[in-house]
Amino acid sequence: MSRNLSKFLPLALAALPLSAQAATPAIDTGDTAWMLTSTALVLMMTIPGLALFYAGMVRKKNVLATLIQSFAICCIASIVWMVAGYSLALGTGTPWIGDMSRFMLSGIADHFHNGADQAFTLGAGSANPTAMTIPESVYMMFQMTFAIITPALIAGSFAERMKFSALCVFTILWSLLVYAPVAHWVWSPIGWVGGLGAVDFAGGTVVHINSGIAGLITALVIGKRRGYGHEDLSPFNLTYAIIGASLLWVGWFGFNAGSAGGANGRAGMAMLTTQIAAAVGGMAWMAAEWIHNKKPTALGIISGAVAGLVAITPAAGFVLPGPALIIGLIAGIVCFWASAILKPRLGYDDSLDAFGVHGTGGIIGALLTGVFAYGPLSATDANPQGVVGSATQFLRQAEAVCVTIVWCVIITFLILKLIDLTIGLRVSRDEELEGLDMVLHGERIN
Repeated sequence: MSRNLSKFLPLALAALPLSAQAATPAIDTGDTAWMLTSTALVLMMTIPGLALFYAGMVRKKNVLATLIQSFAICCIASIVWMVAGYSLALGTGTPWIGDMSRFMLSGIADHFHNGADQAFTLGAGSANPTAMTIPESVYMMFQMTFAIITPALIAGSFAERMKFSALCVFTILWSLLVYAPVAHWVWSPIGWVGGLGAVDFAGGTVVHINSGIAGLITALVIGKRRGYGHEDLSPFNLTYAIIGASLLWVGWFGFNAGSAGGANGRAGMAMLTTQIAAAVGGMAWMAAEWIHNKKPTALGIISGAVAGLVAITPAAGFVLPGPALIIGLIAGIVCFWASAILKPRLGYDDSLDAFGVHGTGGIIGALLTGVFAYGPLSATDANPQGVVGSATQFLRQAEAVCVTIVWCVIITFLILKLIDLTIGLRVSRDEELEGLDMVLHGERIN
């Protein structure tokens, strides 16, 4: 609905009979309270959660630069989402991209006219609108936190070697050209991937496959760190990483349970399955590492927990606790293999395993959603009441995974090449040896 039309909406509603007015979505205070809480939890996942998680895994000379990357991305992505990202991702538009009806958040406060305090309809004017029970400002802000953490996750792939100016430009372009379209395809009521029947509860494709694949492409384009494979690149402070991972785990309840859109039974199930998958993911990675390397490490168990959280994300509101355990178990083992065995064999430098954990875990979770989606929860026509999983749903999930990967690979590569040809992607050899803290920001940890 255009801004001009929305100005006349309250007058039009007043002229309708009471029965018609009752159909207008009403705000549920309990749902709104939970979504406000979830929004704060998801924001906490990036700052300080992801910032500390990543900073604890780099060398001392790059700790501040790594922390600043997450903080700067939070600022940049918030502005991009406010100006155009939200409208492009979740405006009605076409099945391929949203419109600009919410450019600069135009019209987002129209429901306050004449003292009204009403919820909104996502995809209003489309053939498949979704009535919400929360204010649009809350929904927009909740979705903003997803738009923040996704490019921040990519930073783990190029840690310790990308220019800060390149990071800023990359965040803007990638948010508009990769994140917004994929979010629209998957989560808009008229998005074409959602229209295929694929489901993604909280961001397996939109957040994790997107960021993981982008991370892999970035690591390949920007090249390895100096000394990779023959110098000591050990983490500076794993205490930071453990604190960061713990904040990610807690914040993930907002990420997954908040994606239910309110305080309801689906949110409760999503919270339960999230906890189970994270716990078993940590144990699975630890066991695999214990067998392979003869010792369980702190970095291993926290990485496994994050892998379990990633894999359960697309499935959290669609599966039962038993399948959640299986998803976490598979994710912990396979993500360990991708990060500790496959990466060294192939020789690429995904510094903090953005692809090994988020890309791999996201693919696992998206596919296994098709295997374990429980009919009464998933509400897909491929999963009727009482049926768990189906070949049809698995194929739909695989199709969603493939189109996300193809789009992300092509556009991310083009963005990186454009930046490299203009302002350059990478710091010089001497700058990298000195450390990004002093070279880029003029500060250091004492």
